[in-house]
Amino acid sequence: MKKQKLNLPENWEYKDRIYVLKGNKQPVIYKISSKHTASKPLLYFDEEVGYNRELRYATNQPSPFVDEQKGVATLGHILFRNGILAVPKQKVALQTLLSLYHPSKGSTYTENDEVATATDQVGWIELEFEALSAAKQMNIDEMEAVLRVEKGSAVSKMSSSEVKRDVLVMAKNNPAMFLEVANDDNVQLRNLGIKAVEQNIIALSGDGRTFKWKSNGRKLFTVPFDEHPYSALAAWFKTDEGLEVLATLEKRLK
Repeated sequence: MKKQKLNLPENWEYKDRIYVLKGNKQPVIYKISSKHTASKPLLYFDEEVGYNRELRYATNQPSPFVDEQKGVATLGHILFRNGILAVPKQKVALQTLLSLYHPSKGSTYTENDEVATATDQVGWIELEFEALSAAKQMNIDEMEAVLRVEKGSAVSKMSSSEVKRDVLVMAKNNPAMFLEVANDDNVQLRNLGIKAVEQNIIALSGDGRTFKWKSNGRKLFTVPFDEHPYSALAAWFKTDEGLEVLATLEKRLK
């Protein structure tokens, strides 16, 4: 009997493949369509011939296309277990069905791309290393400023060891956000303003609109409408008038 020739793409690679359900789904068993029915169509539009071709997974057939299958077809089920389906390279018909033709690809499941996954992992490790390196080079005031973005006023009650620990954890768990915050000079200025208020050097009015010297009540700065007080203060520190106050605060906070 003459063997049927497989009609595969020129770049098809014989290898074991893994398919994963999207959305972090991990049901014990999840079944997707393995044959065409009126209620659940399983068709592939073939541009070369100009019409939809019926698909069917048959364990004894080399092709997933019904019009290429010969003789009696032994139908198979397509089952994901715990969100994963591993298909060995010998099961070409199932792999081509899942990788090339199944309409649920991209919406219900994806093929695990080892190269892309490895690239993403390398990128993440490098970003994590960069964030941890930046964290280790910070002094305690810089660490406190960055950590305050995440923990707020609770930072004031933390020991230096706790601050260092939590900054390193922050850099490891969310390196992109950590680096963004660490490179924002307004974060440092905002932290300085908060510390100056906490240490009663300057005061923020009860309505959050005015900063004053605590010692004599002289007004320093009026917060623009609809702006966060400390963000506005950080921006004001960069003005000519604000720079003088900033220099004074830096000396008194040492």
